[in-house]
Amino acid sequence: MKIFKNILIQLTCVLGITLMLPSLAAESAPATPTAAKSLPAVESANIMDVDTRSDAQAQRERAITQPANNAPFWRAVNSDTAHYVSIPNKEAGVLIQKSGEQWRLFRNGVITVFGGWLIILVVSAITIFYFFKGPIKLEHPRTGKKIERFTAVERLAHWTMAYSFLALAITGLFILFGKHLVLPIIGSYLYGLILFLFKNVHNLVGPLFTVSVIVFFVMFVKDNIPGPSDWAWIKSMGGARGHAAAGRFNFGEKMWFWIGMTTLGLIVSASGWVLDMIVPGLDYWRGTMQIANVIHGIAAILIMVFAMGHIYIGTIGTDGAIDGMKTGYVDEAWARQHHSTWLEDIESGKIPESREPEKSATADLAKKILRSAS
Repeated sequence: MKIFKNILIQLTCVLGITLMLPSLAAESAPATPTAAKSLPAVESANIMDVDTRSDAQAQRERAITQPANNAPFWRAVNSDTAHYVSIPNKEAGVLIQKSGEQWRLFRNGVITVFGGWLIILVVSAITIFYFFKGPIKLEHPRTGKKIERFTAVERLAHWTMAYSFLALAITGLFILFGKHLVLPIIGSYLYGLILFLFKNVHNLVGPLFTVSVIVFFVMFVKDNIPGPSDWAWIKSMGGARGHAAAGRFNFGEKMWFWIGMTTLGLIVSASGWVLDMIVPGLDYWRGTMQIANVIHGIAAILIMVFAMGHIYIGTIGTDGAIDGMKTGYVDEAWARQHHSTWLEDIESGKIPESREPEKSATADLAKKILRSAS
């Protein structure tokens, strides 16, 4: 029985070796052209051996000299080069956007820090000027005679732009400075709720501001063309060195119209539309959005600074100035002191005393809206 068992074991070993010999011979034999043609539609290659892939080639060479050093690989990952992806989103080929860190540092550094200090300096300067110099008073008593300054439609266009601007300014300042100033005080939960609300208000009000800027520009551009008469206002430094004759709008108002409202207003609007992703035909890559964000932030800070001076002069900084936008009329004494050339044109008949149409559905609607908002 024992002999039979040994013979069975030996036969089994011989049979196993016999079965393994063909496969061993095939592995040791060189590949034949026939074997290579067995799969004609398949091409295989080691991506680390492809010379056209400079990053892979660099990593392959580094792996030979420094096997544990993956610097070429991570250098390729940490680049803005878009590599191949099979999904529709081409930007997914960028694993790590290196310029994103540069954008973050610029936004949180230059725009936030310098922009914040610029706002503080302007507010401080206006406050100091008001308490030491005070508002510009009327040189002569009010006569009681009212001069039409703005029509109802013009005032509606102005207040639409003004209120949309204030909504954008408040929400924008919260978005830019909230995490630095408000978050430590109210906590992340309440801050997140307010931020979510303000972000959506900002996005929705933005297009309204753009439309109001365009409408306002069309209405007032003809009266804001700089001319030779503005030199008198400039020489008198806006009335600081004697009487400054001016037309319907003085040189300071014209600069606000062209630089602040038109130029900066359109820049902040265009960049805001990109950030809202409502510009047709534009590829919204991360780099595109970051550039738009930088332009939007800088333009927004500058237009707010300009607006602070405009709001101050048009309200508490000049006695009687706000009446024109509140009621549409100013006192004759105010018009003669600040816009004497304009008043002379009205008195001579060059400009009609009233430009408000007697029967106009648009004017009536504007008056109803203004009355309900007042």
